[in-house]
Amino acid sequence: MAEIPDSHPRKSSLMSRQRMVEASRRGLLAESAMIAHGRGEAFDYLLGERTSDSASLAIREAAARLLEADSPIISMNGNSTVLAGAEAIKIAAILGCSVEVNIYYRTERRMESLISELEAMKELLIRDASDSKRESIVEVEILGAEADGRIQGLEGPRALCSARGIERADVVLVPLEDGDRCEALTSLGKQVIAVDLNPLSRTSRKATVTIVDEVSRAFRKLISELSENPKSTDWDNDSSLVEALEIMSSSSLRID
Repeated sequence: MAEIPDSHPRKSSLMSRQRMVEASRRGLLAESAMIAHGRGEAFDYLLGERTSDSASLAIREAAARLLEADSPIISMNGNSTVLAGAEAIKIAAILGCSVEVNIYYRTERRMESLISELEAMKELLIRDASDSKRESIVEVEILGAEADGRIQGLEGPRALCSARGIERADVVLVPLEDGDRCEALTSLGKQVIAVDLNPLSRTSRKATVTIVDEVSRAFRKLISELSENPKSTDWDNDSSLVEALEIMSSSSLRID
C-alpha cells in the first residue's frame, strides 16, 4: 500500500480505495465491486465525507433496535468485509450475535476467501483484546459456508443464506445490500438496518432504518452508540432520507 501522509485531507478515503484495489487483486471482490465503491465515493463527496446529524440519529436508532432484537445478524458482502470487517466483528461481540457472509455473486471460492478474511480479522482482534472483551470476540461465529437457509421471495443463488443467520433473524444489519433482497427481507417481517450512501437506492427506500453514511464511519459510531443502551423510537425513515438528500443538494454552498 502506498504511503499516504497524515496531513492529506482525504487520507481515510484514499486508504479505503487502496484496500479495495488490493482485495480485488486477491479475488475477494466481484467484478463490479469497484464500480459500486466509486459510486459510493461520489455520494460521500456530496456529504462532505462526514457523518451527518441525520445519519447519527439513524445510527442511534439502529443501535437501539439491534439491542432490542431477539436474534440479530450482521450480513456482510465483499465490499463491506474489506472496508469494515473488523468493526462488524466488534459489533457482533457486543450484541452476542454472528456475522454472515452473504454475497450477490456467490461462488465457492469467494465465499471461502471472505470467510477466511473475517476469521483472520477475528484472530487479530482476539490477540489485541483486553481480558474483559476477549471472550465475547471468541464467541462470534462467522456463518455463510453452509447455505442451508432460504430467503423466501427470491430465486436462484440470491435466495441462499444461513438457517442460523439471516433466515431466523428478526433484525438484519446489512451494509451495501441489493434492493431485491432488502425488499424480500422486510416482506418477511424482518427489520432491515441498511448502510447505504445513496439515499435514492431501493435498499435505502425499502429498509426499516437507513444509515446514509460510509460503512466504516457508520460502524465505528455504531460501536460507540451500543454502549449507550439507547431505546428505539417511532422512526420515520423517509424523513431521514430527505434530510440526507437536502445535505447533498446544498453541497454547492461549500464552494468558496
